[in-house]
Amino acid sequence: MIRYVAIKLLEALIAVWGVITIVFFVTRLLGDPVTLLLPIGATEEQMAQLRQGLGLDLPLWQQYFAFIGQVARGDFGESFVFNRPALEVILERMPATIELSLFALVLGVLFGGGAGILAALRRGTVAEMAVMTLALLGQATPVFWLGIMLILFFSVDLGWLPTGGYGTFAHLVLPGVALAVFISSSIARLLRSSMLDTMKEDYVRTANAKGLMPRTVLFWHTLRNALIPVVTMIGILIGELLGGAVVTETVFAWPGVGRVIYQAIEAKDFPVIQAGVALVAAIFVVANLLVDLLYAVLDPRTKTRRS
Repeated sequence: MIRYVAIKLLEALIAVWGVITIVFFVTRLLGDPVTLLLPIGATEEQMAQLRQGLGLDLPLWQQYFAFIGQVARGDFGESFVFNRPALEVILERMPATIELSLFALVLGVLFGGGAGILAALRRGTVAEMAVMTLALLGQATPVFWLGIMLILFFSVDLGWLPTGGYGTFAHLVLPGVALAVFISSSIARLLRSSMLDTMKEDYVRTANAKGLMPRTVLFWHTLRNALIPVVTMIGILIGELLGGAVVTETVFAWPGVGRVIYQAIEAKDFPVIQAGVALVAAIFVVANLLVDLLYAVLDPRTKTRRS
């Protein structure tokens, strides 16, 4: 197991380095940030001085190696817009993103898990058809459109909840629900399919033949093994959510990581973009590593194969 974890950590470092490298070169395609940082009418001399101060006058390969050296020390440079360390700008937005992500994930797992189990146990009934129809609609509905509809109905028409912002539980409800709809729909469809496949396994039929209680067969034999692909999906969703739900945070003016990265792209703030994407990549990789390690807990056969 130790060797397996070491290999996975090495793969994670390589993946994060690859993402950082790609983002470094892609950000340079956004254009010259100097044109946005200086007022209209700035002279060429002023623009050249600013480029030199930001290190943008160096050849691209020199910029890259200087950047990698900074990253190795945990330094992503100073934000062009905020005039503060870029990583600090990203980290101060992380609590808001974590709050929104956990709320949406809890809602999605509770409703999606319950709906998936219900659809599997009531196969061929109206209940299954209703669950699958709603799940399909939930996955197909664009998050930005759903967010706008929630604002129009619950904020504008009814006046129950604020249209956006951050600070209270009321501000959390609408963006959390908008994200949870997609999460619960995805989990419901995958869990139903996984449970139906698991119910056909020999060990489940044997457990039923032994006369075990239906609840024991459901939770200990069927659901436990059916959760393996669902846990994988949850791990991916955690990485995506903590990376910042850009659309949702923008629609609801939620001050999270996704929104600040979007604003940095508009402002061509290279250090903030690079710090944000690096943090997103690291979170995504760590989440998937933890999910991979959970396989050994959910399925003992996985542990045997790895050893």
